[in-house]
Amino acid sequence: MKYENKQSGNGGVITLNNDEEEIGRLTYTIFPEDSKLIISFVLVHPKFEGRGMGKYLVEEGIKFARENNWKIYPHCSYARSVMNRMNDVDDILLPQ
Repeated sequence: MKYENKQSGNGGVITLNNDEEEIGRLTYTIFPEDSKLIISFVLVHPKFEGRGMGKYLVEEGIKFARENNWKIYPHCSYARSVMNRMNDVDDILLPQ
């Protein structure tokens, strides 16, 4: 599996792919003046659901935000649910 981050302006998409196809994607918006990344949407294609792929995408979004010293606001309810269950994101997770 590999991740690809395509950023355009203040937005972007992180995709998770295997050798043959896209597994899922996470869309985000960056507000650099506020040092904030908003996770807008996490999608895992139906044939890959139930295998933790969405969590992997959220973890990659967290990694990206940490590399840039941004905080994360998970607008996506799935991303918020995943992050609320993680123990090591208190430093990066913005309150609702």
